[in-house]
Amino acid sequence: MAVTDPVCIIATGLTTVATTDLLPYLKDYCAREEVDLFVVGIAKRMDNSLSESMQYIEPFVAQLAEAFPGKEIARVDERFTSKIAFQTMIDSGLRKKQRRNKAMVDEIAATLILQTYMNTIKNKR
Repeated sequence: MAVTDPVCIIATGLTTVATTDLLPYLKDYCAREEVDLFVVGIAKRMDNSLSESMQYIEPFVAQLAEAFPGKEIARVDERFTSKIAFQTMIDSGLRKKQRRNKAMVDEIAATLILQTYMNTIKNKR
């Protein structure tokens, strides 16, 4: 997961949460923090078709919409975010053992997805 500052300048990694704990975590988080919208990745293949993981993502998005009826859910193509996250870890000098931390890769990928959304919104203005 990732968050941004109130003026939406930069995305920052927040945490990684197990899928089974995600909705309770978000409910607790939203009770403590102001959340305007959720950004969820769209898993696509190179040919632009949806990947198999969408069978898990779409039911979650439906549950998210039901749990937070007043919140917008934006969608962003997440292709290459895990690869870019891994390369970022290499470029920042993390050791091989640290780069095996999938939670860290996921958090960096979430940050990239949110930053992509924010850049898209800024470019539309």
